[in-house]
Amino acid sequence: MDQSSPTITVPHSAPADSFAAPPRRSRRPFFILAIILLAIAAGCFGYWLLNHGYATTDDAQIDGDIYTISPQIAGRVAAVTVDDNQHVNAGDALAVLDPRDQQVALAQAQAQAAQAQANLAVATANAGQAQANVIQANAAEAQAQQDFDRYSAINPHAITKQTLDAATATIRSAKAKDAAALQAAAASQASITAAQAQLQGAQVAVRNAMLQLSYTTIMAPASGHISMKTVEPGNVVAPGSSLMALVGDDVWVTANYKETQLAGIHPGSPATVTVDAVPGVTFKAHVQSIQYGTGAVFSLLPAQNATGNYIKIVQRVPVKIVFDDPRVKNYLLAPGMSVQPSITIGQ
Repeated sequence: MDQSSPTITVPHSAPADSFAAPPRRSRRPFFILAIILLAIAAGCFGYWLLNHGYATTDDAQIDGDIYTISPQIAGRVAAVTVDDNQHVNAGDALAVLDPRDQQVALAQAQAQAAQAQANLAVATANAGQAQANVIQANAAEAQAQQDFDRYSAINPHAITKQTLDAATATIRSAKAKDAAALQAAAASQASITAAQAQLQGAQVAVRNAMLQLSYTTIMAPASGHISMKTVEPGNVVAPGSSLMALVGDDVWVTANYKETQLAGIHPGSPATVTVDAVPGVTFKAHVQSIQYGTGAVFSLLPAQNATGNYIKIVQRVPVKIVFDDPRVKNYLLAPGMSVQPSITIGQ
């Protein structure tokens, strides 16, 4: 019986391409990355070359004098002569209070001063009369003394005792009148002194009334622009109440530099300032002063580092920079505007 032989399968030979080497990766991304890193390094190096001699900060702003305009006396506002954002000069009237009460007080003080002047004139006249009485009493005493001396030198048998007693009484009366006249003259001098003091007090009252009257016109303490006006005619205001604010014309820069940047910053160091509100313009300036104390020391609640939870933080110190560029007056530079100063260090 024929048996069928098993079927033997011969594997086919693999194609020659299946043993080829894998393709090589492109090096282009590595070259691009290297170029980017080199460009970044070159940019950083160039920035360092341009700025290694300067100290800059973004923590800076325009600063200036801001005056709070307040009345010195109470009263009703009769007129307001300025508007918001208006420029005024030093001494310009900003508001006027009703002056009638102060005018009455001034008239009363002037009347009292006139009365005091009249009292002084009367006292002076009385002193003159008292001095004349002293002279008259002195003359009468001298005459009585001469009569007494003459009668005393005569032989007692040549005159009567009554005549001698009369001369004696006359001289005593003359001396008494002389003493009284001297006392009256002293009293009159005291009256003059009192009248002079009264007159001085009245004159002081007049000056005070004039001063109070001058307070009814509220004037600008400096040149600048009006801001935050809250007063209107008819308002009743109290002493010290805020009516408006006056922003002075003079401005400067307060830059808060890190304490690690202060080594090369000194008063007089040249600087440049760029203002965010004035793009494309660089102003020349210089350092005027450096505050003796960090900003944290003068804060409302200074840090208490003795609690045991101390963390070292780089502090900032305010540096005052003033403008040297006359173009500052051509632009709106107001307190609070952001600026970026650049100080040349080491000079």
